[in-house]
Amino acid sequence: MALMTVYHGGYQPVEKPEIRVNKYTKDFGEGFYCTIIKEQAQKWARRYTTKIVSVYDVRITSGLKVLEYKEMTEEWLDFIVACRSGQPHDYDIVIGAMADDQIYSNISDYMDGTITREQFWVLAKFKYPTHQIAFCTEEALKCLNYRGAEEVQ
Repeated sequence: MALMTVYHGGYQPVEKPEIRVNKYTKDFGEGFYCTIIKEQAQKWARRYTTKIVSVYDVRITSGLKVLEYKEMTEEWLDFIVACRSGQPHDYDIVIGAMADDQIYSNISDYMDGTITREQFWVLAKFKYPTHQIAFCTEEALKCLNYRGAEEVQ
């Protein structure tokens, strides 16, 4: 796979990314989350007092199990529902659209049975593009080469 640049928004530079297990489930399960959209990483960083975007070069090595959703699909929705419900998966890397706050609210409503699948898709129109890439295993983290960090204003 070609070389690409990804960004991680946080409160400190992350020279050595790690997979941290926490009580909150994420779209693609446990992993180190980045994006190819710098502005999105800056938005992630703005949640903190100190706002830092770490920058990485990535070359995904062959042999890794990669799942990529090029758009929001029924399979994407089912995968996020499973991950957000705590179900593990065996992918090294998962790539796709992010369920932002509004989308996640709609997913929660769908999971709770408040809205139907069809109603979810009516509500799930993005006003702007989103992207995330989750590095879910130690082998996947080896694809990241730290290039530096910058403070967000």
